[in-house]
Amino acid sequence: MIPTEQALKYAQERDLDLVEVAADARPPVCRVLDYSKYKYEQDQKAKAARKHQQQVTIREMKLRPKIASHDYETKKGHVRRFLDNGDKVKVTIMFRGRETTHPERGEQLLMRLAEDVEDLGTIEQRPSLDGRNMIMVMNPLKAKERKQHDSERKGKGKRGEAAEEETATPAAEEAPAEAEAS
Repeated sequence: MIPTEQALKYAQERDLDLVEVAADARPPVCRVLDYSKYKYEQDQKAKAARKHQQQVTIREMKLRPKIASHDYETKKGHVRRFLDNGDKVKVTIMFRGRETTHPERGEQLLMRLAEDVEDLGTIEQRPSLDGRNMIMVMNPLKAKERKQHDSERKGKGKRGEAAEEETATPAAEEAPAEAEAS
């Protein structure tokens, strides 16, 4: 532990600054350094951190509970494009009049949309009723997650076909045996 006056004199001799690092510590901790250079380095680190941050934009898609199939497909295409571009999507279902008495229809529509675009995004916020609107928020999948999701889906498809062939084979073998017995 060095007295403050001695530390200040030491710093001034070297044309540096005495900077308090931890004021809460007992005794307080100080460093001898070039403060302007330190501030410059901190600004550069902050600038680099901002540069590497990814800007998240939230896109909104509005639907109605009685949407026609072609309109649904169009809106689904927009949601797919938004998720593919890496944007979050806020899907809103607007209820009018007596439609508010059947919120389950809106929830079914949102879950159907989430299922249709599950290869590109996941549900961040489950459907929730907010006044006359029902809202769901979806996050885009990262590139690694997309590849993994696609490989899982392809794997399930092959297993599903193999299972169908296995179940079809015993039935085909039983039919001729029955014909011979008759």
